[in-house]
Amino acid sequence: MESKKEDYINSVNLNIDTDFPYLVLDVINDKSYPRNPGFQVMHWHEDLQFIYVLSGAIEVKTLDNAFQIAAGQGVFINKNVVHFVKRAGECHYNSFIFPAHFLEFSFNSPAKAFVDSVTEIEQFQVFPFTGRTDWGEKALSILRQLSELEKNKTEFYIYEVLVLLVSLWLAIRKNITLPPEQQENIMNIRMQKFLRYIEKHYPEDLTLEDLAASANVSKTECLRCFKVSLQTTPYKYLVEYRLSKAALLLKKTDEPIGNIVSSVGFHQLSHFGKCFKEKTGYSPREYRNIEKSV
Repeated sequence: MESKKEDYINSVNLNIDTDFPYLVLDVINDKSYPRNPGFQVMHWHEDLQFIYVLSGAIEVKTLDNAFQIAAGQGVFINKNVVHFVKRAGECHYNSFIFPAHFLEFSFNSPAKAFVDSVTEIEQFQVFPFTGRTDWGEKALSILRQLSELEKNKTEFYIYEVLVLLVSLWLAIRKNITLPPEQQENIMNIRMQKFLRYIEKHYPEDLTLEDLAASANVSKTECLRCFKVSLQTTPYKYLVEYRLSKAALLLKKTDEPIGNIVSSVGFHQLSHFGKCFKEKTGYSPREYRNIEKSV
């Protein structure tokens, strides 16, 4: 039977309830400081994770693969990935765990797309840094700086951490190659959320902000998704959806037209009538009479 994420421990960030949910584990052989609930067992977490090996070596195992990470090397583990970190002999490493929103600058920021393009792809689970490229060396340098920062915290510690994490992510995002189908998958996921939200809330006074928030993206990104996927705007799609629901009610029920108009989200009968005739070529009453006579 195929294993599911829910079959394993959800290792919750020990600092999740603080104003800076950044957790750094200092792991020496079989001891973790601080002790973490997911340590030495198969687990997953909602946060992102980077590991930098200071000495010795580790093996990062997922349900499908295993990666050997030696001293001076590092690894990225995506959120929601079931994994287990095992030492290979004597070892010392630091693990940096933090929520994805650290990299997004602000709620609904356009920068979120550069985060989601990796974190929302299930196939992108683990990425090792071996230092074989210039950008890989840069990534490892940043990981070393994060380790050093734990030994020499200054009054600017929080800001320094955030700057380093964003710099690390930028180096990764600029240099990894995501297959086109994976990029499309992100948009498909967002469009599914948008369309489900419209299906559930179409009778209400929906705004672009409401719709964008349903997928946790900016209004600009919401508009872009509709333009690329459906070659229309969210507003036009919503009007079309409401008209299709109204047409069905006109055909299947004897409900007064005024009631139908309000039940599908239109506020003015005249506006509804104009839109309906543009779509079908008939007034609502004509359409009902024709459908009833068929």
